[in-house]
Amino acid sequence: MFLKHLIVLADFGGEMIKRVNGNFNSLFPLNRLEYLWSLQNYSYQFNSLPVPGQLTNTKLGIDGKKILQNQSLSLVHKDLIVILLFGANSLNEKTAEVLAKCEIGNYLGQPDKLDKFIKQRYIWVSRITSGSQSNTLGQIAQNFVKQYLQDNLDVRDINIVPNGHLPGVRHTEESSNGLTTFDIIVCKEEKFVAIEVSFQVTTNSVIERKAGQAKSRFEQIEGAGYKMAYVIDGAGNFERENAIRNLCTYSHCTVAFSHDELNVLCEFLRNYFVPNNE
Repeated sequence: MFLKHLIVLADFGGEMIKRVNGNFNSLFPLNRLEYLWSLQNYSYQFNSLPVPGQLTNTKLGIDGKKILQNQSLSLVHKDLIVILLFGANSLNEKTAEVLAKCEIGNYLGQPDKLDKFIKQRYIWVSRITSGSQSNTLGQIAQNFVKQYLQDNLDVRDINIVPNGHLPGVRHTEESSNGLTTFDIIVCKEEKFVAIEVSFQVTTNSVIERKAGQAKSRFEQIEGAGYKMAYVIDGAGNFERENAIRNLCTYSHCTVAFSHDELNVLCEFLRNYFVPNNE
């Protein structure tokens, strides 16, 4: 029953569970979930996943016939519970994208926010449009910043690339491939600036993960001679005080989502790419 409630809360149905099991080795190549929680790194070693064949509700004992029967938590149940609680906080960004709805663990220790989250989840109207609307609005904000820089930066031979990479900057220090993707990359010759746009509908898991990764990313970026900037929009983000403070601490420039603030970002970029207005 506990597992079934988590599945409903995460809006993570049978097809997604089958997908996780079928693609388990690509989602978790080290057979463990490395994730961030409360700005700390954690690692969970899987015990039983993946299982042979398809992982169905019947196998999990949560279909209509078995849901009310007394059952002990199996190792498979425990593995899946960890994914449902913390999957969206995975340090592997591709895995985190697949498990974006598995963010319930972010509300542990916050009873008021957890209560509100649960109430909202159980009256969720559209399981399709809610996620797509969030993604669409976030993409609009990212495109707006990109276009604003193109229109106002006024630096010759500048390149502005959405969803780009910084040379040599990876998800983790141990990663031999998989360059980190940033919302916007601004570059000229050997100079690079990564810009992340945090829109107000960004989920808790995304903002917490970005905040938790901010220090290691900043150290990589600064060590390579590049720069890191954030554009932060919306009261919903500013409520996440600790996460936002962490982003501000580990960035070279942090601005809000407004024309005046984006002008500050443009000035920062000009000073970096063209020192002393050469």
